[in-house]
Amino acid sequence: MDLAWEDAAENRRRAARHLETAKAGGARLAILPEMFATGFSMSPERVAEEPGGASESFLAERAAALGVWITGSLAVREAAGPQNVALVVSPDGGVHRYAKIHPFSYSGEHLHYAGGDRVVTVTIDGVRVTPFVCYDLRFPEPFRLAAEETDAFVVVANWPDARREHWRTLLRARAIENLAWVLGVNRVGEGGRLRYAGDSAAISPWGETLVEGGPEAAVLLADVDPGAVREARERFPALQDRRPEAYRR
Repeated sequence: MDLAWEDAAENRRRAARHLETAKAGGARLAILPEMFATGFSMSPERVAEEPGGASESFLAERAAALGVWITGSLAVREAAGPQNVALVVSPDGGVHRYAKIHPFSYSGEHLHYAGGDRVVTVTIDGVRVTPFVCYDLRFPEPFRLAAEETDAFVVVANWPDARREHWRTLLRARAIENLAWVLGVNRVGEGGRLRYAGDSAAISPWGETLVEGGPEAAVLLADVDPGAVREARERFPALQDRRPEAYRR
């Protein structure tokens, strides 16, 4: 998506169009970018919503109407303070919440949004899905923590084009090292004086890029098979050779 800066109503309209297209293409899980309703705003006093607010209600209504799961992150006023929260919303109204563990201190996000403290995995049509948010991608530890019980990592982002090769490389790295699917969904356009190149992609457990977007708004479709994860881990059982007891100074 190209996001209208701090204009939640307009972004919900844009998201609705993309979700209709995803549904028409057969999607069972539709993924929206990080802070899809506002852009990556450091003004939670203006943009953060209460749990169950207008944008969360929009996701729940669209999930029910379209019969698809939807995920994307929002600025939410949680008990710990404002947080950047990825919601995973089911067609039957269930909502799973993952708070971004690593606020992006380089931009001052940690001064405005509290970090989360746990990894969340949700089973969607037999696929175990673990969401992360943008800067989390630079930290392999939570991916590895979740790897054995995950088939697909979803990374929603507002990742600037100045570091686009980091984004593209790290998506593939997280897939290869964990032998899991990685679905990265980044915004496009301009916002907050930054430009975003998109480069949304679906990466296989072997690190193959199955589909990749560019700098224009688009809906990308990919089939995710949990059987490919089992097969990859059986053929190349690298996860079994981990020695966490030795990973200390």
